[in-house]
Formats: sequence, structure tokens, C-alpha cells
Amino acid sequence: MSTGSAPSAHPRPARPRLAREDRHRQLLDVAWRLVRDEGTDALTLGRLAEQAGVTKPVVYDHFQSREGLLAALYQEYDARQSALLDEALAASEPSLASRAMVIASSFVGCVLLQGRELPGVAAALVGSPALEKVKRDWEVAFLDKCRSVLAPFAPGHPIAPAALRAMLGAADALSYAAAAGEISAEQAQQELFAIIVAMVERSRTAVAVPAAPARARKRP
Repeated sequence: MSTGSAPSAHPRPARPRLAREDRHRQLLDVAWRLVRDEGTDALTLGRLAEQAGVTKPVVYDHFQSREGLLAALYQEYDARQSALLDEALAASEPSLASRAMVIASSFVGCVLLQGRELPGVAAALVGSPALEKVKRDWEVAFLDKCRSVLAPFAPGHPIAPAALRAMLGAADALSYAAAAGEISAEQAQQELFAIIVAMVERSRTAVAVPAAPARARKRP
């Protein structure tokens, strides 16, 4: 009869459970990495759970749906860009050149900081009313901030909404081109800076165009 005893089994230590805020941060980081490595189409809640090493219910608890995840990614980018812009504006000189360069460099810099994955996330927002609203809300807030920052340099001549929209379109195009390596970051910033300055100067020297006279109704 053997007197030896079987080796005792040592249970594996359980992995420490992350706090909800830390788990949320981890999931967002993994989601950005997935978009960067595999593209936006590969970003599903199931794929995110697999890559993050958690169960699907954990991911659904944080984002509820793929739309919710995409919205969270864009809102994080929005918050980062707003913080960078506010910080740079607070440290800038109160001149048109300084403020225009801050807007240009912050916009381009934030897109480059996020990398090539941002255009894919932004494109994924199109087609869903809920996601498009997330993007529109950010655009309105950004344009309102630009209008407020630049207004002192065109006193009595409000910058037209169409001009601000055109500036935003140029900012997106230049930033995405820089992220794709088509142009340099400096080229994107300098071009956007010139567009912003020209927009303000055009507004400052604009002459109000009189409204077309109403046509008199013919009496029967």
C-alpha cells in the first residue's frame, strides 16, 4: 500500500476585477486598437469582448449596442479635442494670428493624435440618425467656440455660418490628409491657419448685401 499522498492542487489566483471606470477605459483602448488594426467594420461588441478578454455581457453593460460604442469613441475624441483647444487658447495671445494658429494646430494635432482610425469612426456615424446627432452636436459646439474666439477680430461683422462650415470642411479634409500621410502636419496646420485668417478678414471687410426688393403683386 502506497503511503505517498497525491500532490495538492493549487487553485489559480483569480484575476483582479477592474473597477467600472478602469474597465470602461480598457474597452475603449481596445476598441481604438481594433479600428486601427482591422478597420471599423471589424468593430463589433463580440469582437471587442474577445480582444479585451471579457464576456459579452460585460461589453453590453458598458455600451448596449455597436452604435453606443461608436458614439462613445467619437465623444471621447470630442472631449479630448475640446480640452486641448481650451488649454491652448488660455495660453495664447489675444491676437488673430495667435488664436487662428491655436485653432488650426489643435484641430490637426488632435486628429493626428488619434491616428488613422478617426476617419473610419467618423464615417461610421453616417447613416444612423442617433450617431449623426452625436457628430452634429460636436460640430455645433466647435463652431460656436470658434465664432466666440474669433468674433473680437471682426467687431460688428458676425462671421457667417456658411463661412464657419466651409472652414470646418477644410479642417476635416486637411487633417485626414495629414493622418493618411498625403501631406505633412505642418502643411495642414499652415493651410488651415490661412483659411481661418482669410475667413475673419473677409468678414471684417464685408459689405452687407441689400435684400432683393419684393415683387409687387399684380391686382386682378
